Amino acid sequence: MVRALKYAILGLLSQESCSGYDLSMALSGALQEFWSANHSQIYPELKRLSEEGLVDYQVEISGNVLERKVYSLTEAGRADFLEWLHREEDIASPPKDVFRLRMFFANEMEPERRRDLIAHELTLHRERLARLRGKREQFAVPPEPSSPALGDYMVLTGAVRREEASCEWLSWCLTVLDGAATDTEEKGNENV
Repeated sequence: MVRALKYAILGLLSQESCSGYDLSMALSGALQEFWSANHSQIYPELKRLSEEGLVDYQVEISGNVLERKVYSLTEAGRADFLEWLHREEDIASPPKDVFRLRMFFANEMEPERRRDLIAHELTLHRERLARLRGKREQFAVPPEPSSPALGDYMVLTGAVRREEASCEWLSWCLTVLDGAATDTEEKGNENV
């Protein structure tokens, strides 16, 4: 089993040296649309990476007492990260989605409650879509292929498209509840 958090950390450290707190902020920032980790996961993984010789750290003193470890990639860590980057993987299992699980059993709900749940989910996805589109505005044009920002742009665009598709699907679900849906949308997507 691949330790994905290991490679998220190695990747972030390949860009710049960071403290555990900095890594936590990065994971809850730019990467949050497709990856997350808690403080309680990050620090044990950093310890393990250090024991494996994949990262080093320097202790920095701030003020009279405050110490923080700033981690950086070792050559072995860089080699391991680059090997992982080039490895082909099987498609990941679908993530667990409580809302979709509820919808699978939608026939057990009262029609009004079912509609309310779908409408609420649609609102949440529209809000997320608006946030993502706002973040994407930082890119006036797509970055050059050699730019470090290219990956961020591609992942962010993927997140925008995912949310657009979710909004389209949830809107379609509401039309199904109204009895107005047709399967022309589905027939058009059968070849995807």
